[in-house]
Amino acid sequence: MAQAQTPTPLDRALIEEAAKKSGLLWVRGEDAGPAVGLWYLWIDGAVCLVGGPGEQPLRGLTDGGTAVVTLRSKDKGGRLVAFPARVAELAPHSDSWQAAVGELKGKRLNAPDFADMPERWARTCRVLRLTPDGAPVESPTVIPTGSGAAAPPPTPATTRHPIPRSLPRLLLRRRRAED
Repeated sequence: MAQAQTPTPLDRALIEEAAKKSGLLWVRGEDAGPAVGLWYLWIDGAVCLVGGPGEQPLRGLTDGGTAVVTLRSKDKGGRLVAFPARVAELAPHSDSWQAAVGELKGKRLNAPDFADMPERWARTCRVLRLTPDGAPVESPTVIPTGSGAAAPPPTPATTRHPIPRSLPRLLLRRRRAED
């Protein structure tokens, strides 16, 4: 990924506000595979997230690497801003790791081992910090020209037979009976 220009104060404010308002983002790592939806928290000017066995997948996110982070609009749900980010893996039990895990633990839903979760994360998971690194690549002032739609993945699934000719009549009859 080429180094983006320096973000303006307005860009930084947009990224921070969008990150604080939503609990879901999409990240595309250096492998340039499809973006992955992840839950996260905005902590001290960066996105912090946890992943690994029993948690969310962190495909393509490597320590010292880069990623493109896309945040959604809280009220409309559409893409609001996408920005390049530097990826840093926090060392287990370091001060920054402890601070991030303390916040992440409180927001982790449906954890089977709430009390032991930090120790499990230290043993088997990675806690990452994604720090904005340049001007947004998409924002209300930088509108992408492409559709943004991903091609469907290849699948062997097919329809074996055409639908029966009587199916539309059967569905219509069932709808009338329900009224």
